[in-house]
Formats: sequence, structure tokens, C-alpha cells
Amino acid sequence: MPITLIILAVTCIVSFIAFGNSRLMNDLVLWPPAISRQREYHRLVTYGLVHADFGHLLFNMVTLFFFGRAMEGFYAGQLGTFGFALFYIGALVVSILPTYLKNRGNPNYRSLGASGAVSAVLFGFVLLAPWSRIVVFVIPMPAIVYALLYTAYSIYMDRRGQDNVNHSAHLWGAAYGVVFTLLVDHRVLPHFLDALLRPGF
Repeated sequence: MPITLIILAVTCIVSFIAFGNSRLMNDLVLWPPAISRQREYHRLVTYGLVHADFGHLLFNMVTLFFFGRAMEGFYAGQLGTFGFALFYIGALVVSILPTYLKNRGNPNYRSLGASGAVSAVLFGFVLLAPWSRIVVFVIPMPAIVYALLYTAYSIYMDRRGQDNVNHSAHLWGAAYGVVFTLLVDHRVLPHFLDALLRPGF
């Protein structure tokens, strides 16, 4: 079974169980004091298995389903069968680390959801196929255009800081997706630059 589908299935199952089990939810979310004081380092990964609500879960898993399959093939070719799993777990950790360090002493802070890792998958895909058409809220657009809009929106909302969404994780996840992909195969950069000069939608 593809790694993407395994990640998707596990995330959906755990999230659905946690919706009705507050104890499980509290055991898995990123809660800084549990890491800094109790060394529950698993939370740097397990926070990505639980979501705030069904809409949050659906958006992340649909995005993962469509772009994860393409990226899984790429990473499998470069790193072997479990290449995508390595990439995805790394994305969960790297995307949340700045948030954890910033809120290390804040007992009131919690974060959850796979958005940072999903951002990494999406931005890795953009490097491989920047002009591929994707549909965002029924509006078709090139992947590269969506990536630029997504980045600008996340930066704006992160600075504004008036909602409960961890936009910082989105940005760090996106950066990780780009850097990791370029490190895995240096040929991706010239391919990306050449593709930008040959727009096709």
C-alpha cells in the first residue's frame, strides 16, 4: 500500500477517535510544557495526527491525497521505499520547532494538525510541476500562483496574529519542502527554473 494512503488512513482514524476522546487529544497535541518538562518528544510528531474539526482534517487530507502520491514517487526514487515517510515526519518536526521554541514556557499554548507537513508536500510538488493546474475553492490556478498567494497570506496572518491558526508552521513547512527537495536532487532547481520560463496552464 502506498505510504501516502497509510499516513492518510492513520491520521483520519486517530483524528476521528480524538474528536470524541479529549484525553487522547490532550496526549497527542503539541503542548510545550509536556515536552520541555516531561520530555514527551513524541508530541513533535503526534500533533499532526489530530485535528481541530472535520473541516480541518478534510482540507489537509484532500491536499495530501492529491499531491502526496506524486511526491511519494519522487522520494521513493531518490531515497527508497520509505523516502516519503522520512520526508513527511521530518516536515512535521521542522515545521513545528519554531513554534515550540517560541512557546516553550507557555502552558496555555497548544497546536495540532498536519498543515505544516502538508505545506511541505505541496511546495515540493510546486518545484516539480509549477504550472500544473490545481483547484482552490473551485477556482483553477497554476500551482506556482497558489504557492505565492498561500505564502503571502500566511505571512500576513502570522504577523497579524488574530486567529488560532499556526501560520508559522505553514511557512516553515513550505520552506522545508523546498529545501529538502532541492537537497535530495540538485537537478530539481534547474528543472524548476526552466519550467518557469515555459508557462503552460
